[in-house]
Amino acid sequence: MFTRKARVDGNQKQIVEDLRKMGFSVLHTHQLKNCFDILVGVGGINYAFEIKDPSRPKSARKLSTGEQTFIDNWNGQIAVIETVEDALNAMNLSQI
Repeated sequence: MFTRKARVDGNQKQIVEDLRKMGFSVLHTHQLKNCFDILVGVGGINYAFEIKDPSRPKSARKLSTGEQTFIDNWNGQIAVIETVEDALNAMNLSQI
């Protein structure tokens, strides 16, 4: 099965809104089982992000076994972020 009932981190909506306001394309992928949460496109480049909520205890922000396995086996970039600033840093766009 490829999809699941997704639990969305509390800060995901705001991060997506902020990135879209900055002109980035954002695709939700959190409903795919053990996949990262969003795919962001800017300047012809795609960035994959797993979002964790900084308001939750550190133990609740840990990657699930499935998420960690996916990241370990993916032959591309995936960054774990908690804020839009984290996303910008991962994209080397922190000066925006």
